[in-house]
Amino acid sequence: MKLTALRKIAPMGLHEQDDATFLAQQVASGSVSPDELLDEALARVAAFNPHLNAVVLMQEETARAAIKAGLPEGPFRGVPFLIKDLGAEAVDFPSHSGSNLLRDTRYGYDSEIYRRMRATGIVTFGRTTSPEGGVGPVTEAAVYDGPTRNPWDVSRTSGGSSGGSGAAVASGIVTMAHGSDGGGSVRIPASSCGLFGFKATRARLPDGPMAGEGWAGMAIDGFLTRSVRDNATMMDACAGPDLGAPYAAPEMEMSYSAAIARPPRRLRIAVCDTTFTGKPIDAACKTAVLETARTLESLGHHVTPACPKADHEGMMRAWTKIVACGTALWIHNRSRANGRDLRQGDVQGIARGAIAYAAGISGADYLAAVNAIHAYGREMAAAFNDYDIILSATLAEPPALVGRFTHEREDYENYRIGPGGVFEYSPFCATFNASGQPAASVPLHWTHDGLPVGIHLAAAFGDDATLIALCAEIEQAAPWAHQRPSMLLDYLA
Repeated sequence: MKLTALRKIAPMGLHEQDDATFLAQQVASGSVSPDELLDEALARVAAFNPHLNAVVLMQEETARAAIKAGLPEGPFRGVPFLIKDLGAEAVDFPSHSGSNLLRDTRYGYDSEIYRRMRATGIVTFGRTTSPEGGVGPVTEAAVYDGPTRNPWDVSRTSGGSSGGSGAAVASGIVTMAHGSDGGGSVRIPASSCGLFGFKATRARLPDGPMAGEGWAGMAIDGFLTRSVRDNATMMDACAGPDLGAPYAAPEMEMSYSAAIARPPRRLRIAVCDTTFTGKPIDAACKTAVLETARTLESLGHHVTPACPKADHEGMMRAWTKIVACGTALWIHNRSRANGRDLRQGDVQGIARGAIAYAAGISGADYLAAVNAIHAYGREMAAAFNDYDIILSATLAEPPALVGRFTHEREDYENYRIGPGGVFEYSPFCATFNASGQPAASVPLHWTHDGLPVGIHLAAAFGDDATLIALCAEIEQAAPWAHQRPSMLLDYLA
């Protein structure tokens, strides 16, 4: 069955723009059917998942039933899709949320984000792996019996916490997948897997009805895509507060899709080729930043070397406290629902370490951490007084080897902010979760040995339209659609 569906629409089995928009157009024209596209996606799961461990909790019968019942007439009608195994609660899709403690959780309701995604006409057939509780820049949860690996190099991580979605899209299992981002969890896999990932302004997308906010407002849903237009279309379909939301993002001057239809004005761009605290980054990441700066300058933008001035280390300490408390809360709630204390094997080391760390944080300490995050947001808002965009690398290094950030260790605080920890590896992404500002990872560079290196772009609070317009302009100037891992190319040969 290999390539039967896609060879109907692309004789060589590969089309440079075979993103979700392209596939939906082929369905609409009658060139291919939703069932044929699902057949192809399932064939690729069978081929790639043994090497990647990215797709779990598959529900083929649910997907077939949705097709038979008649899909919504949305922009992605008939396109196979996967949701992250964390959040996106759905009646038809049980979840582990990356944890043995939450194994086979079933929901009595559909989350608002899932309802809006489904209305686009997607054919959801499973979930993608996530680290336990969504903590960490890798996806190595024990509940999935092994780590999730990178299609570009299976000795490397696909990132986290939306690592399964990143691996599934990069390998070509699907053209687009759901993710979420509380400290870079869409952008880190995007960088690691050579994809486009966009974190919208705080509260741009709905959180309900499960919660009013995630991690004190730092977490938000998002999508891993191969093209900017897919991300824009899906965010347009999902944007807006849900009923009872505690707050909402400011209205955009235009939709994401309208924004990418024309180039942005010429922008003032700050280029930071170190970490925001001035520490050096990997040479390949620095090269990627400087090459992107030259591209932007050639497009007529005003490029200036500069790094935002703010208490970045203080922010990460506050972020670490808030996430520890959030981890302790969901574990406590599930243990109470189960009517028993934690048992050996229920949760991994980092989660146990987070519980212990959170036990030393008082209510006053927690509120002080939230206040620190809000103060940091104001510092970062001031950073955009002089610039429209801040450009940096997405990560300080190419994707890490599997096992480097294992969740079996229990030193939670050191894991996050200690020497060699997560903050040194990913010093840019959490900044914009804390500030609530929109940010994106754009796949513009590959190392000499073929590893993706993402470029990070961020804009002022609420200015999603300018940011995604710039991303689209860069995509046109320096296309990446032709970049595919050898795993996929060998399959297609």
